[in-house]
Amino acid sequence: MMKKYLPSVVILTVFVTVAVTLWLTKDNIFYLFNFSYIGICISVGLLLMVSGKKYARRFVQFAVGSYMLVYLGLMSRENMQIEGFWYYLSLGAFEAATIHYAVAKIFGPLIFGRGWCGYACWTAMILDLLPYKQPHEPRKRLGFIRYITFAASLALVTGLVLMKLADIEMVMFWLFIGGNVMYYAVGILLAFLLKDNRAFCKYICPITVFLKPMSRYSLIRLHCDESKCIGCGKCLRVCPMNVEVNKESRKRQNATECILCCECKKECPVNAIH
Repeated sequence: MMKKYLPSVVILTVFVTVAVTLWLTKDNIFYLFNFSYIGICISVGLLLMVSGKKYARRFVQFAVGSYMLVYLGLMSRENMQIEGFWYYLSLGAFEAATIHYAVAKIFGPLIFGRGWCGYACWTAMILDLLPYKQPHEPRKRLGFIRYITFAASLALVTGLVLMKLADIEMVMFWLFIGGNVMYYAVGILLAFLLKDNRAFCKYICPITVFLKPMSRYSLIRLHCDESKCIGCGKCLRVCPMNVEVNKESRKRQNATECILCCECKKECPVNAIH
């Protein structure tokens, strides 16, 4: 019985540990609030999910995504996109975007895989509201585009840093605004063109380049008891990321793409997925 609450406990423990560690090492109480808030939101969402609440994941998406977009991004003027990560990295500063990426997108996936994409991404929280929750066609071979956008973001920030602009902080802020507008526009357009809400995540998003390697070894993952599986294919049809969820192996097709949304688990008629 307690096993179903384990992911929630693990996530809360990880985020509170990070919060306290950063608070003490950086001597800034903001980190205590920031990571504790995110950890509590995700943990509450997971508890709501195991309680059968349909709105559980949406709650987490908007509680965390809106906080990061509105408060950290727009109000605090921190560029939390990948360009912000490159910028702070070039300064040798372990703060803001560099800490966020280290926790959520580089080392964190060893614990929760691509859970960020399913529960906290402020781009996906809007795309998931669109009408194409289930892909209408097989996954396309367009994943290489993400590596192009990844390299382009690095080249852009490198160029800006080398130019030694006097007002580069302001440039980074407007880059955050423009980047988000572009992400939403491209994401919505692709969703309608390909009839797939998550097309942007699969083919364009540069952040997935960080997420994929670590996600292969994630501690928290969905399992399939293949001895129970009746081969109905319902789980495959509802998976927004085209993951071969009816296989237990970590080498299953699109294994590193799972966003832990649990749609497959809800749909399975024999409870083979857990």
